[in-house]
Amino acid sequence: MRALTVRDRDAGPTLTDLPYPHAAENDVIVRVHAAGFTPGELDWPATWTDRAGRDRTPSVPGHEVAGVVAELGYGTTGLTVGQRVFGLVDWTRDGSLAEYTAVEARNLAPLAADIDYPVAAALPISGLTAWQGLFDHGGLTTGQTVLVHGAAGGVGSIAVQLAREIGARVIGTGRAADRDVVLDLGAHAFLDLATDPWTDAGEVDVVFDVIGGDVLERSAALVRPGGTLVTIAAPPTASPKDGRAVFFVVEPDRARLADLAQRLRDGRLRLLIGDVRPLAEAAEAFTHHRRTRGKTIIQVAADGS
Repeated sequence: MRALTVRDRDAGPTLTDLPYPHAAENDVIVRVHAAGFTPGELDWPATWTDRAGRDRTPSVPGHEVAGVVAELGYGTTGLTVGQRVFGLVDWTRDGSLAEYTAVEARNLAPLAADIDYPVAAALPISGLTAWQGLFDHGGLTTGQTVLVHGAAGGVGSIAVQLAREIGARVIGTGRAADRDVVLDLGAHAFLDLATDPWTDAGEVDVVFDVIGGDVLERSAALVRPGGTLVTIAAPPTASPKDGRAVFFVVEPDRARLADLAQRLRDGRLRLLIGDVRPLAEAAEAFTHHRRTRGKTIIQVAADGS
């Protein structure tokens, strides 16, 4: 099968041939129709080593998958061959930028026929990260105020919509060109990180950061006493006064994936998808990622729509 692989950090990814994956116990082999990736994956230790710390190259990046069940491993239940599915591939296993990939069945959710594969592939990491960051780690509730950094990106755009839906006041941040998009998603206010005074945001109950660096460090001062700074970028070195600072890595959640997919079907959630490229262009998309609104998706199968 064709797959995008990485062998060392300097060489970057290349499209090559790999053996068809093995379905271990409780695994599913998915024929990949569309796949999502995170530009920073080459910096993740799990891209290069397995759970025991052993080299696992050549490895396949990409951890969001949408496709069809091609094979069931021994003991696998809850899914059937030919079923449409989407979900997360384990961080320490070969990923989704391939024609076939092996996934734990529990990390996949059924995919309704009226959701296209590229749309489904844009949802798992961004959707679960947004939900877990806002509610599981941030504890956001109705009537509170949340500031979402990178509100026009894949994670931030979903976070804005979820927070607005539960009745929170939402402040989105980004560049000037993002303002109209973020307000259209439902944010009550927009803060241009480059030009607007950060004091315009006032005190907030939750800051959800996806940017890191100076933006993360400066954000602690925006959180009111008892509030929470949540980030997926890096462990924060500054904490809010009388508040919490939380760094987390998204976890698979089949039930939540199904809930998010239903929100898509109901029109309560919109995804911002940027480029959709074929597998032949995956290496270029992966290594020369330019800042776009939404998420870049790789359409693997020719009938991947």
